[in-house]
Amino acid sequence: MPASVGIFKDQPTAQPKQRGVIYAVAISPLDSKRIWVGTDDGLLHVTTDGGAHWTDVTGNTLTPFQKVSILEASHFDPQTAYAAINTLRLDDLHPKILRTHDGGKTWAEIRNGIPDGETVNSVREDPKRKGMLFAGTEKHVYVSFDDGEQWTSLQLNLPSTSMRDLEIKGDDLIVATHGRGFWILDNITALREWKPANDPVFFLPQKALRIKWDLNTDTPLPPDESTADNPPDGAILDYMLPSSASGTVTLEIRDSSGKAIRTFSSSDPVPSEDPKLEIPKYWLRPYQGLSGAPGIHRFLWDLHLAPVPGIHAEYPIAAVPRNTAPDPTSPWVLPEKYSAVLTVNGHSYSQPLNVEMDPRVKTPLAALAQQFNASVQMYEDARKLSDAASHADALREQLDALQQKSPEASAKTHPFREKLDAIAGGEAQGPPRGRVPETIDGVRGAALMLMTMMQDADEAPTAGMTMTAAEIHALVPKVLQKWEEFNRQDLPKLNGELRNANQKPLDATARGKESEVDMRGNEE
Repeated sequence: MPASVGIFKDQPTAQPKQRGVIYAVAISPLDSKRIWVGTDDGLLHVTTDGGAHWTDVTGNTLTPFQKVSILEASHFDPQTAYAAINTLRLDDLHPKILRTHDGGKTWAEIRNGIPDGETVNSVREDPKRKGMLFAGTEKHVYVSFDDGEQWTSLQLNLPSTSMRDLEIKGDDLIVATHGRGFWILDNITALREWKPANDPVFFLPQKALRIKWDLNTDTPLPPDESTADNPPDGAILDYMLPSSASGTVTLEIRDSSGKAIRTFSSSDPVPSEDPKLEIPKYWLRPYQGLSGAPGIHRFLWDLHLAPVPGIHAEYPIAAVPRNTAPDPTSPWVLPEKYSAVLTVNGHSYSQPLNVEMDPRVKTPLAALAQQFNASVQMYEDARKLSDAASHADALREQLDALQQKSPEASAKTHPFREKLDAIAGGEAQGPPRGRVPETIDGVRGAALMLMTMMQDADEAPTAGMTMTAAEIHALVPKVLQKWEEFNRQDLPKLNGELRNANQKPLDATARGKESEVDMRGNEE
């Protein structure tokens, strides 16, 4: 009879009529005949012959009605097991976790680091790193890297609630809370590598899957819709910076030849708020930059090449509240082997990064390579034209400002503006409906739209796409040649006239605002 019954322990109604129930069972992953069981009234038993014979291994470890909430048999040693003991019914709020290394002959209590006031519901062992344990209490989740000798909080953004059970599935830690709530800590591979260090640590990334992340239909999810987050879409790159880290931190993604295909920096500017945003702000995915601050950081690469510069961000109609990323303006990378290089304080740390295809996609790699090569051609063409488009936009802005300041200058600038628009194209030009306009904006818009169409399915481009790509590609040098001649002849001529009229000449090196380019075919 538990002591919490107090003065009523001798009453007939307090006398136990039957023993408790088996509340926890754990089968050894190393020996299927070794089974551990625990009861809700404080008993531990083990069998090594599949249940033919049982041995009571409770000893003096437990007192009556200390509930064996969870048992965990070790993945590394058949003689090792862990037990989470819940004493809440006894008004005992002290945490209690047991460990045996000798088949239950002796048990050690392991709770250092878990404060009083937190009874324990669950304990689990990581199946890949020996000695790494997780515990769930009535308030928090904890992790131990030394077989339970010391526990550290792993609460992160979890609510303070009853953590009823834990499970490790692959590289993810799953928490089940009281009230039917589920939380998932994606990718615990960094924890499996973790050890105290005074130098930067770049953890080995898990394989990255190339998966089309948001396949919702056109209707956005309302904010009051009950939803849960998907795993991060891309390559997860974890690193640790010590307090001594200073200066700019950079991260390079390199292909198998060692060529850098994507570069990030802790000094990259934070995007300013979009004044032309046409969707609710709560749809947007928060900006995540590469951090250079001390601590452990997680960075996500979206498995795309760098965006085409100078393109105003567009967002899909199928929005996810607080996690809607802009439409990409660059192709997916191929599923192959890459490397990631983190540079801190002038020292570089490299890790291999394997990108694999969505396992549901059966398209041969050769077809994916055709898709990639054709998409990259359109992507590179758009990048070449974007520099000219940015300068053209800057000239338009300067002409508009000049006309407002000095209307009499309009006569001098009008022919120049007409020729500029004839070469660069009209502002906010959408995709062509038929023949591609031989302008900078027209060819760039056609290249980006075709690239997007090629990327919409994990298939080789059609014959029609290939033919159209060749036509667009042939137009790029033509429009660039017109643009170079315009800058060599027409711009100096106008600037000379402006100087003679005591007007400020146009700056040929200035860059304009981001361009509006419709890459989705003007969907209705």
